[in-house]
Amino acid sequence: MTIRQLSVFLENKTGYLNKVLGTLAAHHINIIALTVADSSEYGIARMILSDPEQAWEVLRQNNITVRIHDILSLEMESAPGSLARILDLFTAADICIEYVYAFSFGSKSIAVFRTDNREKSIEIIQKNNLKSIREEDLKL
Repeated sequence: MTIRQLSVFLENKTGYLNKVLGTLAAHHINIIALTVADSSEYGIARMILSDPEQAWEVLRQNNITVRIHDILSLEMESAPGSLARILDLFTAADICIEYVYAFSFGSKSIAVFRTDNREKSIEIIQKNNLKSIREEDLKL
């Protein structure tokens, strides 16, 4: 029902994101999805990767602050309003969306999100027969 996402703390220095991406590339780890949020002091890169465990290990070995989180991931229609309809289900259940991003993988449109109540979110997914994406679904 969940997939693993790496969250990487990014120092607000020129080239730091390149250091992270270069480290992953050097170990043949594919980036499936990436989003970066920043402030004036630091940034956070959230990534879905081909091998999250190996990525976690090599980034830590290179003194890069990284965490692994279980997050929810759903396949959605490639049509206007599909993400809004999915999020409406969580809003109706009084579940707060902490963050969301979306990407395409092959012919699939995928939404990735974290909520303030994972157990209740899983109930909503099951009750509404939403299609969860597993890590195996994201292998090339």
